[in-house]
Amino acid sequence: MNSRWLPSTITTTMIGLAWFGFATDVLAEQAGEAKKTAASALQNARRAAASPAATKPVAAVSFAGQIAPFLKQHCTSCHGGTKPKADLNLEGYANEAALVRARKVWGRVKTYVADGDMPPEEEAQPKPEEADKFTAAIDAILSKVDCTSQSDPGRVTLRRLNRAEYNNTVRDLVGVDFQPAEDFPSDDVGHGFDNIGDVLSLPPILFEKYLAAAEKIAEQAISAPESGGKGPVTTIEVEELPDSAGGVKHNDGARLLASVGSIVATYRLPRDGEYVLRARAFGQQAGPEPAKMGFVVDGKTLKSVEVKAVETGPEVYEYRVKLKGGARQIGVSFLNDFYDEKFADPQKRDRNLVVDYLEVQGPSFSADAPKPDSQKRIIFKTATRENRADVSREIVERFASRAYRRPITAGELARLVKFVALAAQNGESFERGIQLAVEAVLVSPQFLFRVELDRGPRPRQRGGSPPPPPSSFPIGDHELASRLSYFLWSSMPDDVLLGLARDGTLRDPKTLTAQVKRMLRDPKSKALVENFADQWLQIRNLKNASPDRARFPSFDEPLRAAMLQETELYFAALIRDDRSVLDLIDSDFTYVNERLAKHYGITGVTGANFRRVALKGGRRGGILTQASILTVTSNPTRTSPVKRGKWILEQILGTPQPAAPPNVPELADDKGMMLTGTLRQRMVQHRANPSCAACHERMDPLGFGFENFDAIGAWRDLDGGQPVDASGVLPSGQKFEGPKQLKAILKARDQDFVRNLAEKLLTFALGRGVEYEDTCAIDKILAGASRDGHRFGRLILEIVLSEPFQKRRGRG
Repeated sequence: MNSRWLPSTITTTMIGLAWFGFATDVLAEQAGEAKKTAASALQNARRAAASPAATKPVAAVSFAGQIAPFLKQHCTSCHGGTKPKADLNLEGYANEAALVRARKVWGRVKTYVADGDMPPEEEAQPKPEEADKFTAAIDAILSKVDCTSQSDPGRVTLRRLNRAEYNNTVRDLVGVDFQPAEDFPSDDVGHGFDNIGDVLSLPPILFEKYLAAAEKIAEQAISAPESGGKGPVTTIEVEELPDSAGGVKHNDGARLLASVGSIVATYRLPRDGEYVLRARAFGQQAGPEPAKMGFVVDGKTLKSVEVKAVETGPEVYEYRVKLKGGARQIGVSFLNDFYDEKFADPQKRDRNLVVDYLEVQGPSFSADAPKPDSQKRIIFKTATRENRADVSREIVERFASRAYRRPITAGELARLVKFVALAAQNGESFERGIQLAVEAVLVSPQFLFRVELDRGPRPRQRGGSPPPPPSSFPIGDHELASRLSYFLWSSMPDDVLLGLARDGTLRDPKTLTAQVKRMLRDPKSKALVENFADQWLQIRNLKNASPDRARFPSFDEPLRAAMLQETELYFAALIRDDRSVLDLIDSDFTYVNERLAKHYGITGVTGANFRRVALKGGRRGGILTQASILTVTSNPTRTSPVKRGKWILEQILGTPQPAAPPNVPELADDKGMMLTGTLRQRMVQHRANPSCAACHERMDPLGFGFENFDAIGAWRDLDGGQPVDASGVLPSGQKFEGPKQLKAILKARDQDFVRNLAEKLLTFALGRGVEYEDTCAIDKILAGASRDGHRFGRLILEIVLSEPFQKRRGRG
């Protein structure tokens, strides 16, 4: 009996049992979380009410004395009642405890009043001294945070690996880098990132993808004789490819090429080797010869075949070829289009090619060929008939311990080695048994989820009740190693981290400092750029940007790629050189290749390779003037000061705007419409609507400061034939002329920027949103970073050393 039946029966059964036990734990945790959420407000209120700092006024400051009268006179006419503006009802806050619980809301209220944004001009305006007393009172109340008592490090929801983490973990675990998660459904986003536990659900289709990926990974990593040396097969269903892949959909499950062209898909080959490319196809035959199809790799036709098959009998055509590993464009092309409306046979006047599916099989291997590196990594000992059981235990224990990011238990090991034994009982190879064990590991919840265990109460004492679980406790050493590696690498801990966790020395501050420095120097820290920076700066949206080619003919795919690479290289340099994070706002250098240099008007740069260049004149410098940011914050046909201003408020200063009022029309682009003149003049007319003015007064000046950059980030001096006016006045009264002066103003708000960046990094590091309970920890992080000039490495280290990163709230 062949053990190929095992993954669909015994494997699935054992996996199901593991998932059942795991699901029980998850449901219990979710129930506990729901309970905690329901009681959270009450607990916070009691804590705030019980805190001396929350009940004893400092310098005669009180909610009733300074806050409530100001709200009644200037605020609650708009922000009260059943339909408050911006969905902000300030009547719902009756005391200091309520204000403290909504720290972020009141921080924004204070900022709006201090900057003069609120109350709006049509409302009764407070005297300057009234506004000052109001904002000072908010500051005084919000500063009453008791950081001396036991803090709350928060509780991270158990979460699965997202797609990037899955790919990176598989790469580091087995040494096969073919990104199997590219076929998974997209991850949901929360708090700006796709690694947030609360939104990482597990739809049924994803579990099916896990099963398929596990089998493919095991076959790619380990060459078993049972595969016949041909390697695993991947089928590409062409009807699921995007329209850009080529051809048009034909009936159900096929694509048709009606003229000379190709159908291609991106496929990542795991390593160099021999592969078989296949296509099931038929021709809509016409003319004097059959349809001809070519096998295409990276735009080159390597082999042509005659497709004599017709629709009633499609055939499979194949081509064996040696290819380099990595991402390749693989597909087929139609080589001999034919159309003649005067051809004698009316049924043979139009020749077309129809493709049902594509297949890639490999890499192939032979018994005497060297084993792949991935196999050597997993099967690190040779098994004989005598020592097979012992060797299989060693191999499975090491692999599973690395995959689970912790030592596995005896019970887990016993279940996994059964797969090797079952393969032997059925007369199959040792390698096949290890393949099955690897598959079981890769679909285990212990691999797919980042599990952090609660530290429960101590045993019940005789005659007494069990003590309550601790309100907070340090997470385990292996859990700390995982938090650190997924923060900086978006991948599993390496052997160094796992060794330090096993020895119990990882938590030592000196050790952690050394490890953070080592990990940031490692090439794998590129994941921090791709997964943190790209999401924080929202430049992942660049792939979907579609500037109007008629208005911006210089925009093309090489320029789009160069825009993204500039920002990623710039952020990577910040990490590598341990520069101040304030360089993100302004600096005197960037990275360009010839294509981007031409776009920027920088001379002396040739070739496709990127290099560091010095910037002069102050026009550019920092991320705010990079084309990637300027493009994703523009509209297809024009710049958008609103989007750019909103982006600065949210991503740089951490002071997001409320949602726009309903039924507010978009700014018209048509020159024939009522709004006329330059974009700035049209927006002034647009803001005549009182419902628009309040928010636009805050956003627009920031956006207008970058109006010298068009919708794809190129410098311009004219807009609509008139000189660009990039001046502005902020609500605070600060004036500026152009991007250089505006960047200087933003850089002077270093505390706002660094706090916002620290909150974003902490959110990404923990996989949860930042809460009021994190205030003391963030203050401590900022104090430590400021002592070292806000260097990026120090900011990262302070986050790693913080209580929210190293501890966990008990279930209670």
